[in-house]
Amino acid sequence: MELITFCTSFLRTNVVAVTPWLAPIVWEGTFNPLVVDSIYKPMHLSIATTVFAVGKYVRFLRDFLETAEKHFMVDFKVRYYIFTDRGGDVPAVVLAPGRKVTIIPVPGSNRWQEISSRRMEMIQTTIENQIGKEADYIFCLDVDTKFHGRWGAETLSRLVAAVHPGYYKQTHEHYPYERRPASRAYIPAGEGDYYYGGATIAGYVGDVHKLAKYCREQLEADAANSIEAAWQEESHLNRYLLYNKPTKILSPEYLWQDFKAKTNEVQIIRFSQVNKNYAEVRPNVKKRK
Repeated sequence: MELITFCTSFLRTNVVAVTPWLAPIVWEGTFNPLVVDSIYKPMHLSIATTVFAVGKYVRFLRDFLETAEKHFMVDFKVRYYIFTDRGGDVPAVVLAPGRKVTIIPVPGSNRWQEISSRRMEMIQTTIENQIGKEADYIFCLDVDTKFHGRWGAETLSRLVAAVHPGYYKQTHEHYPYERRPASRAYIPAGEGDYYYGGATIAGYVGDVHKLAKYCREQLEADAANSIEAAWQEESHLNRYLLYNKPTKILSPEYLWQDFKAKTNEVQIIRFSQVNKNYAEVRPNVKKRK
């Protein structure tokens, strides 16, 4: 089904639209939204969407939810699972019919690295206890983001990852993989496909559960050996996806950064990380003088 919806409309000649293992890379012009919607909308799928709004990151929730309601999986059943230590600060946003918010209380932390590392554990256990009974697909997204354009069923597949916007023009020798053999996230020099951003992970609920469980176990193994991978969960994510290939990859259209200008390849920005002062919103980050 994915091959039909993507191979019939490869109109782009300035981007790579398929991986060496024949998974589609989703760019504007490589899919027909009418065809994709006609296939997936009659299935009445349920979509889980997790976001972590811990500490001061709760301030990003309103824009995330309001823009998601305009652009993200429109006309699908969507449940937002909001992990937060500030449930009383979760904004009341008008949701379309069939879309709901579930608040998952979590503890705060004085280290942003700990919040990042525990994300996989929380996703794993929430899938086991709740999401696995309620959804067909799951998207794990960062909250400090906004949607700017269509994000629809063209992003559905068994295991989905997004190319990091800072490295989509680079080759693997320049990727910030974990290069220390002592870490479970280690990727040897000379290996690598793409560098994937941790802000977007998706797929069948069961497949994302396997990924989250793997990353949690590797993070805990590193911690037991007093080592922290270069980019915490993102480093372990990249190792997992190197040996468990995604069945679909999202182009940087689906994971951009507000401080970047559009490029010849990125014709539309669908989802972007907002500009922010990390020293203001993250604990244990020193403010610049």
